[in-house]
Amino acid sequence: MGCEKYKPTYILIALNVAIYVAGAVIGGNAFTTSEGVVAQWGQVNQFVFQGAYYQLITAMFIHASIVHLVGNMLFLLIFGLRGEEMFSLPEYLGIYLVGGLVGNVLSLAFGPLFVSVGASGAIFALFGACVIYSRRSVRQSILGALVYAFFLFFINTGEGVNILAHLGGLGFGLIVGYIIATRRKPDHQEKPRNPYSVAMPF
Repeated sequence: MGCEKYKPTYILIALNVAIYVAGAVIGGNAFTTSEGVVAQWGQVNQFVFQGAYYQLITAMFIHASIVHLVGNMLFLLIFGLRGEEMFSLPEYLGIYLVGGLVGNVLSLAFGPLFVSVGASGAIFALFGACVIYSRRSVRQSILGALVYAFFLFFINTGEGVNILAHLGGLGFGLIVGYIIATRRKPDHQEKPRNPYSVAMPF
């Protein structure tokens, strides 16, 4: 669909890894991100309410630990490469960046004491867009895709998980994926295939 030349998934992974390495150097710890880095570039709702709106974007590229980074980058590789097959470069980047932003804005509802980092909202946006697009583009029922999407959402909830960021990203991705599939001309749509060919991350 136009992403093949640029491979945005690899670029985003490299960017996330590079930022984590920079944070590790600054914080002096390779395994966890320092509180100073999180306070400056993560989403600290108190600071956002005070005017640090840039954190709504930068928080998408900050990860709490090496484990957090590796997990998110694995899911980004899976769903990102699938998204490259479906969407143009502007569509892909729009889904990822705006989806992550929507999730972070929704996270402000947690209140001023809440702190959040990670690309999960953006990745859930890509996932939702891929799942719904793969069904709608071949004019099949989207009910199964919705069940599948929210099943994956619920198994990724737990202590310390930013549920609203995940939900915001997923909801945005589902809506945009549906709109793109509905408006795309038939010759730009997918051939019928297994709608759940996006690999399950477990």
